Amino acid sequence: MKIGMDKIGFYTPHLYIDMNKLALARNVKPEKLTIGIGQEKMAVPPITQDTVTLAANAALEILDEDDKEKIDFVIFATESGIDFSKAAAIYVHHLLGLNPNARSIEVKEACYGATAAVQIAKGHIALNPESKVLVLGSDISRYGLNSPGEATQGAGAVAIVMSVNPRILTIEGPSVYHTEDVMDFWRPLYSDTAFVQGKYSVELYIAFFQNVWKQYKDRTGLELKDFEAICFHLPYTKLGLKALRTVIDEGMDEVQKRLLANFEISRRYNKVVGNIYTGSLYLSLLSLLELNTDIEPGSRIGLFSYGSGAVGEFFPCIVQPQYREALYKAQHAKLLSERREISISEYEEIFQTTSLAEVPSARFPIEKDPAAICLAGVNEHKREYVNKVN
Repeated sequence: MKIGMDKIGFYTPHLYIDMNKLALARNVKPEKLTIGIGQEKMAVPPITQDTVTLAANAALEILDEDDKEKIDFVIFATESGIDFSKAAAIYVHHLLGLNPNARSIEVKEACYGATAAVQIAKGHIALNPESKVLVLGSDISRYGLNSPGEATQGAGAVAIVMSVNPRILTIEGPSVYHTEDVMDFWRPLYSDTAFVQGKYSVELYIAFFQNVWKQYKDRTGLELKDFEAICFHLPYTKLGLKALRTVIDEGMDEVQKRLLANFEISRRYNKVVGNIYTGSLYLSLLSLLELNTDIEPGSRIGLFSYGSGAVGEFFPCIVQPQYREALYKAQHAKLLSERREISISEYEEIFQTTSLAEVPSARFPIEKDPAAICLAGVNEHKREYVNKVN
């Protein structure tokens, strides 16, 4: 039975800042951000967008009536959830008008969460071949103004419809994984910004990749030459390149050139969006699939997922014959091109006022947000969402 990704949607807010201008405002050389960490723009979420609306907007463009009827499981992966009890998936399930005879849950393990959701979805479909699963990876990355991690913030969501006989990718076995109890990145319940040990986290990310890559080679006998591309979780795009470089010498010159060229394609979307935590790996995958010109059906793509704390996983996917026809390349190009650049002072004001979403009651200016689904306000501690197209 072939199980995998039949549709992939993406959404990011309509506002962004230029990393060159952020660098100048923070008195650092622009090259430190544009080359040193590999970022060009950073998405900025207005108060009318949170992880629920980002995910719902990502899914809205890709779901048809058949999907809405057959989806019987919604799995929402996030590390910036809005409630300690109620799953964000339930809000999205309602906003999209899905079949009520469904499961809806939220999963968490830092940036690894969406990969856990994909694997859970695969198992569910294996037992229920007629069903479809909606996997959501949605996050708003916050480290604080003038903090060391500020340049690696971002906001966005990826939505994936999993099914049998998928049009984009099948998930091939085996998956290999690794867990260690470490404190490289964390966010206590009392803090709305994350804590990170930057250098340590980089070291662990690379060590986890080397671990699961070795596991995979030992179990399968496959090598770099057997992969058309490898996509990475990208909290900032230079990090994936650092990991790839630690194993690239295992391939001949032609293999090295191919993997490095495809890595560059795979990080283009992430460069102009920033860190979206659980969705970052799948945004990289989407960038590769939508922007490449020569990846053929039958090609094998490796995916490396990492979530601080920490869990890592490596698994392969196989490109399907009609994958290009199943993508939403034009819509995503339009989404990114129509965003509006804001000044650094505007960004700082938005960053400081988004905490208003936590007050008992408030109304928010959804008329200024072009998104179809918005957070309209809070009423007696209950968030109120609006789907403008319904």
